[in-house]
Amino acid sequence: MSKLSPEPLEQAHKFQFWQEQMISNGLTINKIDEKYLRRRHNGEVLFAMLEVDATTPEGDKIPPALFLKGHAASMLVCLIDDKTGEKFVVLVRQRRICDGSHTYEHPAGMVDASDAPDEVAARELGEEIGLIVEPSDLTKLNSQLFFPSTGTSDEGMHFFFIERTLPHEEIMAYHHKNMGSTSEFERITTIVTSLPESHKLINNVNGLLLNFMYLKHVGDYKTMALL
Repeated sequence: MSKLSPEPLEQAHKFQFWQEQMISNGLTINKIDEKYLRRRHNGEVLFAMLEVDATTPEGDKIPPALFLKGHAASMLVCLIDDKTGEKFVVLVRQRRICDGSHTYEHPAGMVDASDAPDEVAARELGEEIGLIVEPSDLTKLNSQLFFPSTGTSDEGMHFFFIERTLPHEEIMAYHHKNMGSTSEFERITTIVTSLPESHKLINNVNGLLLNFMYLKHVGDYKTMALL
């Protein structure tokens, strides 16, 4: 899409997907007021603040504030020492708008409704931590979308993990790398740490949930007990 042709909100895949879900669940959308809209550098809608006048099947008005974000993928990267079997995870450290502090999170990226989540996840791992993977290398942890903020946002999460067995020096090569996209206002530093230590560093609910989902999936209840 050309920079000279900004995408109308009504044509954005994330808006269309949200609207279709609302209608399929029986809601009547009476009016939508666009309060703020931000686009990517190529003109595509990134997110929007909307005031929605909608009626439920029961005849009630639904709370009107909507932060339209679309979907996102979050990926736990577990690097296993080929000699000791010790597990490490790679986090990204960056400042966030929640309180302005540096936060520690698993690599993540936005998924438009027209994108394949595993392809986005693989691409983001390359961009955020420098790990080159194929979508088929990733294991999906949730079969349906999880919504972190059901009352105010349409954001739906896809959770993945990947394990790689590497020599210790190759694992530590992922520590303190400067990554991120300046066009997306990202200044990212990678952090390699143990999974229990990551649980102390992370204050993002998605990240904490992803730790538990991964450990349950692989049956590592010994490490889970340390969290």
